[in-house]
Amino acid sequence: MLTTTLDAPARPVSKPRNLRPVAIWLLICCALVFAIVVVGGITRLTRSGLSIVEWQPIAGVVPPLNAADWQEAFAKYQQTPEYALVNHAMTLDEFKRIFWWEFIHRLLGRVGGAVFLLPFLWFALRGRIAGALGARLATIFVLGGLQGALGWYMVKSGLVDNPRVSQYRLTAHLGLAFLIFAAMLWTALDLLRPAARNEVPALAGLRQASTALLLLIFVMVLSGGLVAGIQAGYAYNTFPLMHGNVLPPEILMLSPWYLNFFDNMATVQFDHRLIAWTLAIAVPWFWILSRRHRLSAHARTSTNLLLGMLALQISLGISTLLLVVPIPLAAAHQAGAMLLFAAALYARHSLR
Repeated sequence: MLTTTLDAPARPVSKPRNLRPVAIWLLICCALVFAIVVVGGITRLTRSGLSIVEWQPIAGVVPPLNAADWQEAFAKYQQTPEYALVNHAMTLDEFKRIFWWEFIHRLLGRVGGAVFLLPFLWFALRGRIAGALGARLATIFVLGGLQGALGWYMVKSGLVDNPRVSQYRLTAHLGLAFLIFAAMLWTALDLLRPAARNEVPALAGLRQASTALLLLIFVMVLSGGLVAGIQAGYAYNTFPLMHGNVLPPEILMLSPWYLNFFDNMATVQFDHRLIAWTLAIAVPWFWILSRRHRLSAHARTSTNLLLGMLALQISLGISTLLLVVPIPLAAAHQAGAMLLFAAALYARHSLR
């Protein structure tokens, strides 16, 4: 006997979660990280990073409010090696100028943490970010907390004997900021443009090339951290040669030899230039290769954006070098590094 299911109660169909607000929130967080990195660069360029000698995650939100508070903060700074060896003639007004840059940098970090945590909890309570997405975002928050601790660990290195932060800690601090930025941007792009079920085999080589470019740009960022950490940008201010040499004679002057890659201005700057030259060849080659494929509009836009950002970033780098690191240009160069990195990540994501 035949039976029919026409009268059977229909199963409720679960509606897909609207994750666009989550993606927009993550993009706002990316913008905050970008601002933190740029202000951090200005803080370093103005030698402001050692002006606040305590790490007070809660109380540090409030700046000095009166003359007594300012005198107390200045007195603490006067106990540091930087004041004794570099800024012993500094006045209170001059101290205030460097204090505000470091204060704004730390305040942006705290604001960034709050802007991430509070919406994260709200979305989680509403069931928007359960499962794997929730675990990924929780990991990003933990990395953000570690970044704050790493920032203080970096500052402490300049408060002991040598009035300069460790280039290793500075580079780690910068690199972690880029990784946090990448994790948030990639997650936002995942939510806005989910991956197709089947990847196009013809694009496999292009995807591999975009991955290699993304990693190389990240390595260039780390080498830039070393350049900044030992102030190598103030040496060899000529281009394309380094004081008339392709390979400066001082490149292996330190012993043991491996220290040259971290402590030698000639070697560190040469490495940074070499990576830039490599990208100057590789990115146009990647762009030409992408013309041979029928790409989506997003993928085509991303490859064009990557090529344009590289041209801008190289121009900023050369100008910063030739003009002996003026603060506005140097800060723009650091901002350009993050925008170039974002363009490379966008290109890689759009080629999935």
